[in-house]
Amino acid sequence: MIDRDVLREEPDRVRAMLEDRGIDDVDLDRILEMDEEWRELKARGDELRHERNEISDRIGELKQAGKDEEAETAIERSQELKSEIESVEARANELSAELDERLLEIPQVPDESVPVGADESDNVEERRWGFDDRRELPAEVTPHYDLGAELDIIDERRAAKTTGSGFYFLKGDGARLEHALIQFMLDVHREQGYTDLFPPIPIKSTSMEGTGQLPKFADDAYRIGADEEAPYDEEDLWLCPTAEVPVTNMYADDILLDDDLPLKHQAYTPNFRREAGEHGTETRGIVRVHQFNKVELVNFVRPENSWDRLEGLVTEAEEVLTRLGLPYRVLTLCTGDLTFASAKTYDIEVWAPGDDMPEGPDLGGRWLEVSSASNFKAFQARRIGLRYRPERHESAEYLHTLNASGTAVGRVMVAILEYYQNEDGTVTVPEALRPYMGGQEVITGHEPVGEAAVGEGRRE
Repeated sequence: MIDRDVLREEPDRVRAMLEDRGIDDVDLDRILEMDEEWRELKARGDELRHERNEISDRIGELKQAGKDEEAETAIERSQELKSEIESVEARANELSAELDERLLEIPQVPDESVPVGADESDNVEERRWGFDDRRELPAEVTPHYDLGAELDIIDERRAAKTTGSGFYFLKGDGARLEHALIQFMLDVHREQGYTDLFPPIPIKSTSMEGTGQLPKFADDAYRIGADEEAPYDEEDLWLCPTAEVPVTNMYADDILLDDDLPLKHQAYTPNFRREAGEHGTETRGIVRVHQFNKVELVNFVRPENSWDRLEGLVTEAEEVLTRLGLPYRVLTLCTGDLTFASAKTYDIEVWAPGDDMPEGPDLGGRWLEVSSASNFKAFQARRIGLRYRPERHESAEYLHTLNASGTAVGRVMVAILEYYQNEDGTVTVPEALRPYMGGQEVITGHEPVGEAAVGEGRRE
């Protein structure tokens, strides 16, 4: 959460941050009033306790001196002070709980290098890769959702029967390609010094709060076994929306040693979010779905190293795309598009040439975000109580956390199906993936099954 010292000492900076982020539902004046009252109560409580301690010492002296009447008066005052202390502490605790709840709604203060903007249209493109020598594409590139159906490797229709819209089956070479991508990504990042983790998928509310998914994004997540209309409880469980949540929270309330840092963890998980396209082609295919696979990179570093580590994290995620030969670009997100907990974020967007979109590149197709690399500074560490000790004799400090997708598997698959598509409707397997697919060089598809397939041109 936001540093209370920043809130107290630089309220105008926080106001400007909320305006730059386009947030108008945070009552900062009330939060500041509550914080001031809480500090006054804490000071008053300290004064009362000090007075009571002095009286307690005085009572013993009075009794020893035989001044029983004065001692009795002191005892009565001590009881009054006890009652007043209890009242002050009760109000302070009540105020502290409400203040903590409100502070959870204040996002991270963006770094000064983050461009000010309203939405994604104000993001700044930093660089592109792979466009100068891109491969020759068919005259008309078939979108992945049509190609996947023609090759019978993606089946949305049957998934809608088993689960609902926004889900899909992968079949045969489609499933093999997904598995190959996951293992390939894990191997790439293992070479970069990452330690593998396989975290639990259900996650407690406290963990979701720790990384900033709650309370702001409760409607976007899947809650397990609870009334969706009821306020969430700290004992509630949620399906993992990103491995960032369990991996970061595995160190909650820990004190790491300086020798432990930097820590670099990677985790493959299935992820669950309530997102699907609102219109047009965004509702088709596997770009915006409720369940998707992703390899996540999570870093824990000393504060003075976090900005250099952010640049390194972007490079590590980019390597997946460069090895696959997929053209992409890197963006710096503006304040209005920045995630809740992030001080600065770079998005990596791969080029998918099969489906022209209004926001797509001038050479046709569209951009697909496959990684967001973010520096959270101490924002998450403060929420989960994660610190490190620079030296064994020194006080513990909050460390900095960062994460990036390394990368979103389904969207990389979309880019492969469209970018490596051939004139005959087959798909060339990127050379880097062939060892993971038993040496297979081309995806030719499968014959569909069932009566519904007859008459579709695949078989009679």
